Amino acid sequence: MVTTPLLPSDYLDLVSPLRAGADLRGRIEAVRPETSDSATIVIRPGKGWRGHTAGQYVRVGVDVDGRRLWRAYSLTSPTNRRDGRVTITVKAIPDGKVSNHLVRRAKPGTLVHLDQPTGDFVLPRPRPAKVLYLTAGSGITPVMGMLRDGACDDVVMVHCAPQPQDVIFRGELHRLVADGTLRLTEIHTDTDGVLDITRLGELVPDWADRETWACGPAGLLDAAEGFWGDHGVAERLHTERFRPGVVVAGDGGRVTFSSTGRTVDADGATPLLDVGEEAGVLMPSGCRMGICFGCVSPLKAGAVRDLRTGEITEAETGVLIQTCVSAAAGPCDIER
Repeated sequence: MVTTPLLPSDYLDLVSPLRAGADLRGRIEAVRPETSDSATIVIRPGKGWRGHTAGQYVRVGVDVDGRRLWRAYSLTSPTNRRDGRVTITVKAIPDGKVSNHLVRRAKPGTLVHLDQPTGDFVLPRPRPAKVLYLTAGSGITPVMGMLRDGACDDVVMVHCAPQPQDVIFRGELHRLVADGTLRLTEIHTDTDGVLDITRLGELVPDWADRETWACGPAGLLDAAEGFWGDHGVAERLHTERFRPGVVVAGDGGRVTFSSTGRTVDADGATPLLDVGEEAGVLMPSGCRMGICFGCVSPLKAGAVRDLRTGEITEAETGVLIQTCVSAAAGPCDIER
């Protein structure tokens, strides 16, 4: 009664936003430039953080110009970092709202929202004896987390970037080479041209005997999947695809319920819970029984508006939303 219309937790969030039991957040503690258009963000996660496996990614919610925007970034820190901090390394992309904000505007002390880490682009146990990492551009980020975790004896990397100064983590990679823990081939596409995957054998003669983790642009991964398949070793190739997209926010839009294949046009005022039910989609809900958060569903893509606050949430990958208080703010995809 004392805190109405807010909840006691709203006041606790002001005092101790990283406490156990709060919505999972993190505090940015440092922003370290890597190249002219990329930076490593050091984050102290809240006490609900469960830890990650090298190669996984985390969804990060960032408030940019009054909108909460969610994006997924690979974790680049080792899993056993003693101070409990985690890092993501972000490359600013043209017109990328979140990536440019994090690389060029984020300041220490800023709070961000976090999901628990996820993803299966990870090394198995026991570790393979021989590993090949095939990466390009920011596709090096999940692999860097694996390299920092160590544990593989024979590691080869082929990495593509326009010029030497565009290679993220270049200094650290060359230190690993000097230590004898990594064999590295850099392809500088501005001068060497795009990697011809059919000539991989010239760079890594035993590539077919290695378990390979590949991450980068779709063209590289498509070529790799075809090449490994043609040589009958497709099971030794593991890929991670980055799918940057443009989220269009507006007032209402086409709502896709991807699990059931239903699509319906919605206005900007009707809760997505009602939109789904009217379209014949079985929508979970405990609201009518007084059970809050029973209607939570993943927003796979697009934008929604919180009908209570007007806040816009954008997502390129799944983030949980309350469908009873969220309306379409442009085309969106709900995992139902």
